[in-house]
Amino acid sequence: MTFMEDTLIILISQSIFFVGGWIFFVKQLFRDYEVHHTLVQLIFSVTFALSCTMFELIIFEIIGYLDTSSRYFHWNFGLYSLLFMVIALIPFYIAYFCISNIRFDTGIFSIEQGVSRIGVIGVTVMALLSGFGAVNYPYTSMAIFIRPVTQADVLSIEKKLLQTMDMILVKKKRIALAEANSMGGRQQYNLLDQSGVKNRGFWTNILSSVGNIANPLGHGSENITQLRQEISGLEELSRQLFLEAHDARTMREKIEWSNTFQGKYFNFLGYFFSLYCVWKIFISTINIVFDRVGKKDPVTRGLELLVHWLGLRLDVAFWSQHVSFLLVGCIVLTSIRGLLLTLTKFFYKISSSKSSNIIVLILAQIMGMYFCSSVLLMRMNMPPEYRIIITQVLGDLQFNFYHRWFDVIFLVSALTSIFTLYLAHKQPSVS
Repeated sequence: MTFMEDTLIILISQSIFFVGGWIFFVKQLFRDYEVHHTLVQLIFSVTFALSCTMFELIIFEIIGYLDTSSRYFHWNFGLYSLLFMVIALIPFYIAYFCISNIRFDTGIFSIEQGVSRIGVIGVTVMALLSGFGAVNYPYTSMAIFIRPVTQADVLSIEKKLLQTMDMILVKKKRIALAEANSMGGRQQYNLLDQSGVKNRGFWTNILSSVGNIANPLGHGSENITQLRQEISGLEELSRQLFLEAHDARTMREKIEWSNTFQGKYFNFLGYFFSLYCVWKIFISTINIVFDRVGKKDPVTRGLELLVHWLGLRLDVAFWSQHVSFLLVGCIVLTSIRGLLLTLTKFFYKISSSKSSNIIVLILAQIMGMYFCSSVLLMRMNMPPEYRIIITQVLGDLQFNFYHRWFDVIFLVSALTSIFTLYLAHKQPSVS
């Protein structure tokens, strides 16, 4: 292929990525808000297209697609463009929307300097999310961690909640009657008492009858301050009962969902990811203690072990290319899907009509940092012959530092998540 043909292929794929980012922005991310700035939409879509191009070039490296010089050029052009967006353009417009008269000096950075700055933050975020996800997914999907809750437990808690709300209503009614009586509004008291007869519940009728027997002439002797304190305590109890009832309802729904085919499927995946979590924590600990960094990619290493221990006759180089292509492809697809879903949830929770433009630009900044850091870490999953151009483009970076840093943050995040979820799971079952 000539350079122009290779460039045309890259431009066509980037156009497809750009359209995909534009559609996601309009139909999913920004569907509840009016788009006030087309430039914000353009920046988000361009960042998405450049980020996806990085993953596309990784796949092209594995399958040997496009000319070597063309891939080298587009690696440089793509990384410079993405770094310009992440370091200069997006922060400038974030500052512009926050403070309109601020000045922003961009400066000129090389790829090596830019990636080294972005990589530390991005790898830290990725490791934190990976550590939490490796622990949280098995905890939320496995049936063994679901607390046993029966329908009778749910009804019992809801009954207590209704009784507490009824008691609060009774005491508030007594305060209203006492205040009306103390102001000499006997006629107003009678009207309130008559209007409340039809709406009284079981507890209201009992306590009202007791109050009338004890004080048949009126309610002026009620201790209003004490009643307010009792109401405050009952309201706090009602909040706790409401949260407990909601938690019990949620557990019942999870129990019913775990019995479905989908629930059993995710339960099986939970066991698989539990093994992965234990293995990753073990390997990260070994890497940190012995200051070890893998010299070979996991695909080549796994194939060599199969050939050595099982005596299989395999062309390691041939199968390494194809398995690496599938592995990297799966990582790319799951990374993009997972990040877009997370960004969507995050956007819906914190965005508003006034802050939506700033939020989108911040999400574009996070997306660019995330994918740029993914290239750093994904390089280790590629056989050495397919990472030559990536290493040349990224420059003299200390790749071992980023992998060791990822192991440290992943281990801290995973252990912290285990401890936190253990404390949450230790809460007593609903009785």
